[in-house]
Amino acid sequence: MARAVRYEQFGGPEVLKVVEVEEPHAGPGEVRVRVSAAGLNPVDYKIFHGGPAAEAFGGAPGSGVGNDFAGVVDEVGEGVTELSVGDRVFGGKRHEAIADFVVTSPRALHRTPDGVTDELAAGLSIAGRTAAAAIGQLDLGASDTVLIGGAAGGVGVLATQLAARTGATVIGTASERNHEFLRGLDAIPVSYGDGLADRVKDLGTPTAAADLNGVEVIETAKEFGVPAGRITAIAAHGHEDGGFVATGGVDAPADALPRIAQGLADGSLVLPLEASYPLEQVADAYRRLEQGHVRGKIIITLN
Repeated sequence: MARAVRYEQFGGPEVLKVVEVEEPHAGPGEVRVRVSAAGLNPVDYKIFHGGPAAEAFGGAPGSGVGNDFAGVVDEVGEGVTELSVGDRVFGGKRHEAIADFVVTSPRALHRTPDGVTDELAAGLSIAGRTAAAAIGQLDLGASDTVLIGGAAGGVGVLATQLAARTGATVIGTASERNHEFLRGLDAIPVSYGDGLADRVKDLGTPTAAADLNGVEVIETAKEFGVPAGRITAIAAHGHEDGGFVATGGVDAPADALPRIAQGLADGSLVLPLEASYPLEQVADAYRRLEQGHVRGKIIITLN
């Protein structure tokens, strides 16, 4: 038997249970990963709460939880040549990540570079692809000033660094406790909330924007005359006609995750871990994520 997280009804983190399930095995063209860490994302709890996210992603009572994971290949199915038993990998599989084992296609996995822990790699799949998509579509250069909303979150911390790599001036919204951290990423921090445009005006004039946390930065960018084609957003649901480019991980370049993982390995990128919880405390981990103001990622460990 193996452990997995399931929920039998929609609701808050209290509906999550660690249960015993039949141990899955790799079939032809598949590999099995023994999961050592899983990364949490806001979309996870939006799914198990029920509603539009559950409908969009096929979540239902009886489903598993999570998307991002990292671990070691421990079974290889017939016909697989890309990976071998013992390879360290990371990837994503919706509704199945927070479990002892994930069975998936080798094409859904990436090798974890030396120097990157499984805990770090487990936080990459959604955040890395989404950050790459949100920044890549802006076509930033040294003459740009980009305003990033939610700059210290899981997506934001990577997006901020990817934007800074282009030579652009980066202004990032965050809570006060994360301001010094953002300065260390070569970004100019600014507090979100009422009066954002006035505070930004004292720091620079945005020519592009990426809103990773709603619509506040979209509206602020418009006040500065930023054209719709240079505003990206990942969480502006219900505002799709609002003059911006809606984006997500599906729009990321194919090599985005390997490049980001290598950046973590060589130290040119950082991804802070806000907290790590053992599997048995998965409900507490999601409660912390739902509270917001997370710096980087929250991880579940399954060792």
